[in-house]
Amino acid sequence: MANSTSRSRQSQSRIKQQRTTSHKGKVRYAVVGLGHIAQAAVLPAFKHAGKNSVLTALISGTPKKLQTLGRRYGVKHLYSYDDADELFNSGEIDAIYIALPNSMHKEYTLKAARAGLHVLCEKPMAVTTRDCRAMIDATNKANVKLMIAYRLHFEKANLEAAQLARSGKLGEIRFFSSDFSMQVSKDNIRLRREEGDGPLFDIGVYCINAARYCFAQEPKEVWATATRSDDPRFKQVDETVTAVMRFDDERLASFTCSFGAADRSVYSVIGTKGSITVDVAFEYAEGLSYTARIAGRTRQKKLAKTDQFAAELLYFSNCVLKDINPEPAGEEGLADIGIIEAMQRSIATGRMVATQLHQRRQRPTLRQQIRRPAVPREPPLIEVASASQ
Repeated sequence: MANSTSRSRQSQSRIKQQRTTSHKGKVRYAVVGLGHIAQAAVLPAFKHAGKNSVLTALISGTPKKLQTLGRRYGVKHLYSYDDADELFNSGEIDAIYIALPNSMHKEYTLKAARAGLHVLCEKPMAVTTRDCRAMIDATNKANVKLMIAYRLHFEKANLEAAQLARSGKLGEIRFFSSDFSMQVSKDNIRLRREEGDGPLFDIGVYCINAARYCFAQEPKEVWATATRSDDPRFKQVDETVTAVMRFDDERLASFTCSFGAADRSVYSVIGTKGSITVDVAFEYAEGLSYTARIAGRTRQKKLAKTDQFAAELLYFSNCVLKDINPEPAGEEGLADIGIIEAMQRSIATGRMVATQLHQRRQRPTLRQQIRRPAVPREPPLIEVASASQ
């Protein structure tokens, strides 16, 4: 047993040494999960992140996806989920991008950490704060980076809105409000409780995160309520959730998120002297824009569409290569899931619920802005449908 353990440690040491010398200044990624977000946005993004990131491997349970997408992107290392550990311990990759259902994020983060791989994980980070903490502990113990894929932390419209909200130019901030809605296709995994868990996890997290980075605070308590129509799509999950968050200095943030309403993606921050509205706010398939109204003057700004996923790849790879702790680290994802859990308790009880969150010091700033050319059009999808109707 001792000899086996010793050989295992020596093998891991050789693999880590390979990783520090073989990629020539680029982080080699395996994309885990080839659903809609991976095919529509993550895989194409590597073309615009080639400065320090390279797509090296794909993992999926669907052979047709592996073969077709492997040919399309010139990827030779193609693995099933059952063989993922073999890839993780092969020395062929340095990091993984997790684009799996929420319930699988913890499992693959822990697998990667054990193999000494860095982890870029789609949001929401996990389905419970307990899982989030396990992910943070595992990556810290393995001394690898963990970043949650908050792509808007590198997007100009959102960063400028947050900067204006914190600058004092809007006066004393009084409230934040947001709407995020879409019509979700009837067979989409977002409508399965065990995989998507409804609009609060999937799109409400954007509204929560935006309020937090605009206020640069964590909420003290929250209230939420949820509804379901007689639409058969919503047998397992809520259709619409409305929530309120209470912050220090008597600030309030409210939002509504829905899987059964027309497309809407907007938030506003209102102060005693002015306001800013970001509309469109949370999308990646179009350019975002905002309107600022201060002291009777109105300024509008519309930004061209950019590749938001390439931006987060470039940022995370830079953190890996230069040993920098990423800003939207695991603790950022943990905070949002802590808030969502409190909202779930509020939905169940009808009462305000305290959050008991630690105030985070790190917040996204304009220094993190990265703009890359947009992907011209969504590539053909393989055995996957768009999330919305």
